[in-house]
Amino acid sequence: MAEKQTDEKKSALPAKSNFSEWYNELLLMGEIMDVRYPVKGLYVWFPFGFEVRKLTYAIIRELLDKDHKEALFPLLIPETEFMKEAEHIKGFENEVYWVTHGGKNELDVKLALRPTSETAIYPMYKVWVRSHADLPIKIYQIVNTFRYETKHTRPLIRLREITSFKEAHTVHATWDEAAEQVREAVRIYQEFYRRLAIPTIVSKRPDWDKFPGADYTMAVDTLMPDNRTLQIGTAHHLGSNFAKTFDIKYEDINGEQQFAHQTCYGISERSIAALISIHGDDKGLVFPPEAAPVQVVIIPILFGKSEEITKACRDVANRLKEYGMRVALDESDERPGAKYYKWEMKGVPLRVEIGPRDLKNNVATIVRRDSGIKENIPLDNIEQEIRHKFEDIRKNLLGKAQTLLKERIFDCGTLEEVKDKISKGIARIAWCGERECGLEMENVVGAGILGVPEGELGRGTGKCPVCGKETENMAIMAKTY
Repeated sequence: MAEKQTDEKKSALPAKSNFSEWYNELLLMGEIMDVRYPVKGLYVWFPFGFEVRKLTYAIIRELLDKDHKEALFPLLIPETEFMKEAEHIKGFENEVYWVTHGGKNELDVKLALRPTSETAIYPMYKVWVRSHADLPIKIYQIVNTFRYETKHTRPLIRLREITSFKEAHTVHATWDEAAEQVREAVRIYQEFYRRLAIPTIVSKRPDWDKFPGADYTMAVDTLMPDNRTLQIGTAHHLGSNFAKTFDIKYEDINGEQQFAHQTCYGISERSIAALISIHGDDKGLVFPPEAAPVQVVIIPILFGKSEEITKACRDVANRLKEYGMRVALDESDERPGAKYYKWEMKGVPLRVEIGPRDLKNNVATIVRRDSGIKENIPLDNIEQEIRHKFEDIRKNLLGKAQTLLKERIFDCGTLEEVKDKISKGIARIAWCGERECGLEMENVVGAGILGVPEGELGRGTGKCPVCGKETENMAIMAKTY
């Protein structure tokens, strides 16, 4: 009867081929987020999901803390500061939440809930920056931001409260130094996503799609299971635009006052949306070990010598914990099949089973969540064996995801081909780089140009489909979130 109930439970999660329904159900069944909060676009992190968040953001903190400092700036931004940068504000004017009252009293100056923090941070940079010796400044914060999203909201992807916005803001003496920082930001993000086993495409956004107030924007995208691209990171070269607005100057080595050059770059909980969506399957969540709240689950297979088996399982659990692993020992009264289902749904990378035959042979049976491969490993050095499997799992998840991405990138020679292919993934087509041609391409196709990707993906030969000019730049187009 219990096994039958388990089968019925399994059918409760829709097939991943029905991505939208699968995704929403998995967030609830996998205890990542609860969407039932009574304000549209605001969601609640379950403790398990919050643990995923903590582990994921621990990676980006580790990468940034090598040469950045973490800080915290206020949520509320005075209208007088917020309205200073006209182009920037125009990009956010329809998304801002305003605080107009303190209790019953109307405020003299309205306060914006930060949609992003440039206008909260840069008045302080004006105070902090005095000399070339103060530079560079590299600060980041992980905060919530608010945007009045009018499109269809989706947990972790399109929110009215972004609960986990990592934004870095740097200040440099020269434009070139800021450009180098943008490259470094992109490198950090690529390393971050490599550790999460998520394949990425980096491209320079077209001028009409750059961050408001920036000289240019570099974006990090991935391709979701429903063949839409998800922007999971951006890095913006701000030039001296905000420095001129907020009067951020430094005294150079010749005693002259110069405007600083700035960058900003951010990721959000979209990183976790990608983590869940790309690796998950019909059984539930699948995590690379570094992001898994439980890395190993131990399940006793009790026949006959139950006390010996229980003792062996507890011993292995303690040894793995001492080795620094996150371990769960499932000694509940549920049958093994129900336990398998439970921990597969939770995305645990490795399952360890110990039964009478295993004990007799001094081995444990391990089952990988990513591949389903089952094998025996010796109990005597189980810690080292499992540690090696962790890296194998990450590499396998990344390899599978990279293959799926490559299979859904299509070379196209005409805009009609692009229209056909973007429902199946990413279309790659020649583009001269001119604004007029790019906008016409978007208009004809009904989808955006993400930009010209870095590396081989952005190189090739062909004719722009609008003006016919020969070019060696290949743009990518896709439906986006």
